[in-house]
Amino acid sequence: MANLRMLRRTYTEAIDGHEIEDWLEAEYKRGIIEFNNFSNPFLVDLVLTVFDMKRNSVFKSPSQDKLIDHKQCVAFHEAGHATAIYLNNKARNLPPVFFQIMFKDLNSTSEENLIVYQVMHDYIAKVKGGRSIKSLAHANNALVDNNTDRNDSMMSLIKDQLVALEVDIINLLIGPLAEAKHIADTDDELFNHKLVNLKALKNYGGSSDLERAHEYLQSFSACKQQQGKKLEELFTVAFNFVNDRANWAAITKLAHYILDSNKNIIDCEEVVSLLEH
Repeated sequence: MANLRMLRRTYTEAIDGHEIEDWLEAEYKRGIIEFNNFSNPFLVDLVLTVFDMKRNSVFKSPSQDKLIDHKQCVAFHEAGHATAIYLNNKARNLPPVFFQIMFKDLNSTSEENLIVYQVMHDYIAKVKGGRSIKSLAHANNALVDNNTDRNDSMMSLIKDQLVALEVDIINLLIGPLAEAKHIADTDDELFNHKLVNLKALKNYGGSSDLERAHEYLQSFSACKQQQGKKLEELFTVAFNFVNDRANWAAITKLAHYILDSNKNIIDCEEVVSLLEH
């Protein structure tokens, strides 16, 4: 509790409103903010402070309508991840992977829960598992670097790892892109590369997704230029996946199932059964 008080003071004195999501992500990784611990009054107080400091994008009076809107955004975000994990892995003949879509129960309409839900997207919903690559290589052993001395067998293995790495990154990017497309469709706006680019993904709950994508890219190459080029390439693939009519229908079907079922945990078997019928 003392740590949270200290963090609250430090944050209030130093933080820039635009850095809020990055700061929350850092504290989450340090173990101070946990996925399911919003009953802590000091944490709620901290989040209220964060919420008050956000600029322009914050609603001063949270309402049930805004909560419903945000739940829909989160449902499409997580449905994008889960649909991509299943369809992309299947299309590339990768082994099936276990995953779960997990949600915090936020049926309460209290002001604290409404605020937490709006401020902390990444901490009230997530896809657990779903990665084809369980552990990432160190940058010194990046997949595309120093391949001259590797034999054919090793190169074949590296090729398979590259496919898995690329699919994992694509699946990460599809979550915020699905949320972005849902918002664009709801507001009757255009959804294209100019309006929704890599940097814009942070506006759609994509900060942690982008961070994980960059972690993957360090295993791809130690060269920042190659990393950036590869990320742009995979972003285009992810964007086209979301913009595909059949894929979008699948994402929408799963998002509606998430909202209608009101479950805290949805297993991959449930997702597969839904998408196959």
